[in-house]
Amino acid sequence: MSANQTPPSATYESAFLKACRREPVPHTPVWFMRQAGRSLPEYRKVREGIPMLESCMRPELVTEITLQPVRRHNVDAAIYFSDIVVPLKAIGIDLDIRPGVGPVVEKPIRTRADLAQLRDLTPEDVSYVTEAIGLLTAELGSTPLIGFAGAPFTLASYLVEGGPSRTYENAKAMMYGDPELWADLLDRLAEITAAFLKVQIEAGASAVQLFDSWAGALSPADYTNSVMPHSAKVFAAVAGYGVPRIHFGVGTGELLKLLGEAGADVVGVDWRVPLDEAARRVGPGKALQGNLDPTVLFAGTEAVEAKTREVLDTAAKLEGHVFNLGHGVMPSTDPDALTRLVEYVHTQTAR
Repeated sequence: MSANQTPPSATYESAFLKACRREPVPHTPVWFMRQAGRSLPEYRKVREGIPMLESCMRPELVTEITLQPVRRHNVDAAIYFSDIVVPLKAIGIDLDIRPGVGPVVEKPIRTRADLAQLRDLTPEDVSYVTEAIGLLTAELGSTPLIGFAGAPFTLASYLVEGGPSRTYENAKAMMYGDPELWADLLDRLAEITAAFLKVQIEAGASAVQLFDSWAGALSPADYTNSVMPHSAKVFAAVAGYGVPRIHFGVGTGELLKLLGEAGADVVGVDWRVPLDEAARRVGPGKALQGNLDPTVLFAGTEAVEAKTREVLDTAAKLEGHVFNLGHGVMPSTDPDALTRLVEYVHTQTAR
């Protein structure tokens, strides 16, 4: 699909895309962040002995993993199995995803000379993505596929810190101490991210989500001045495709309005802010996604249903609502609890 083309008709009338467009739905659609992953025994079986980044580059394996939760849970959308650092690896950044640690970058970006590591991303760099999405859309039929990427700030935080961080001291030191270098770094990452999303949309993704996982570490002023323009550049780059654009971060209660203003059609809300209050902060004209606390799934069916009912009640007057967790599925979650949750949401919200 190219820019300005209408979305594929097979998925256009799906509950998920209708909710994203703030149209009436037959039931509240459900999908989960990290649904295609570590909680499923069938996932662990097919991934056995295959490093994470390598598994993201095998189209048939990506297809199988992406489809597993759709088959098992009856979710309303699939999310492409990948990782936010895949485009960085594809352009030659020396990084690896270490089990139990996360992405580790061999040569962190700390100086202007280090920016040379970040060349443009071409479709040829990620041809396995195009191939996998072709396989997936053929299998999924009327079930939408969500493409995704990491937002410039979150990617920058890994690149500058050299790995996961709780304080982001190196990234923030660059942001405050060398704002020109910081802006050039995020601008380059915005171009790479936009290119990665375009590949996914043109291959057949029906929606895209920008994960700014660590944006909650920023004040609203710092986000507005030093981060938001670059996320906005990503959203603007894919606006012409007409697919819904979702924006999500953790601990972003103070940033919800800004996440929408950056260009999102749907704002993801973590579990810390009730959806009716989130809607007040975001303002009209946006759908919301969320926001059951992932840990509730460990509490037993009665508690899960009670907490889910709370989420649905706070979402009752929203313009559009996609049910999700407030963050990713935890690895030790009972997959059957997820299946029951989907069924409960579908039953309780049937129109």
